[in-house]
Amino acid sequence: MNAAAAPPSPGRFPLTAHGPLRVPEVALAFWVVKGLSTAMGESTSDALVNSSLGAPVSVLLGFVVFVGALILQFRTARYRAWTYWLTVCMVGIFGTMAADVMHVALHVPYTASTIFYACVLGAVFILWSRTERTLSIHSIDTPRREAFYWAAVVATFAMGTALGDFTANTLGLGYFPSAALFAGLILIPLLGWRLLHWNAVLCFWSAYVVTRPLGASIADGLGKPKNVSGMGLGDGPVALALTALIALFVAYLAVTKRDVQREPDPADAEAEAGADALGASTIETL
Repeated sequence: MNAAAAPPSPGRFPLTAHGPLRVPEVALAFWVVKGLSTAMGESTSDALVNSSLGAPVSVLLGFVVFVGALILQFRTARYRAWTYWLTVCMVGIFGTMAADVMHVALHVPYTASTIFYACVLGAVFILWSRTERTLSIHSIDTPRREAFYWAAVVATFAMGTALGDFTANTLGLGYFPSAALFAGLILIPLLGWRLLHWNAVLCFWSAYVVTRPLGASIADGLGKPKNVSGMGLGDGPVALALTALIALFVAYLAVTKRDVQREPDPADAEAEAGADALGASTIETL
């Protein structure tokens, strides 16, 4: 029997009640919109914080809208392109703010904030793995699994922001050389998965983490002044242009539904469960 088609039985704990898959299929469109959202989150956060609103109001506003998007996503209880990608974009904006607040307001060095958020991400993966025995994006079909998923996404955005600033500023590489570095790094899990048959779960999360500093470095390179290795286009214009691109892609996905995951056959699900457990244990070991 298809788990997604079965209604929650009486007395079943709602957080573990299975339902439709809540995240999109991992394909080219996923990575394109994900990359755009990381860049948009960086430029939008910087534009808001440096605007007349000021940092405190901007951070509070970002948090409120982020929580609202998250509530909407959970209430939808299935994958919908607009609600899912709205949440991702708000994670990008608020995750950037969270990382920047540690550096600007609390004067925490980028090295320390990168390590801190890496530890947070590791803790989320360990707790998720021990609770659900899988970290696969193809298994996000309960509220509890989705909560772990979004906790991991928030941690990757915050860590990636700090890591991008660490390479660009602390190491002095600049924005576009940092982007080139991360573009090279993201090829490692891609080639490992395609050519060497590395574990799919491990490769997915490795690439997912790297997309954040890659997108953030590109956005900063486009928006920041030329005297700090940027092109000087401005954070606001870059944010607006990226938002427009995201809206176009998401509208396409919402209409075509090309990224809606199909429910796996029982035999395929059983085979994937073994691979998921291996990937989860590998990430936990790391």
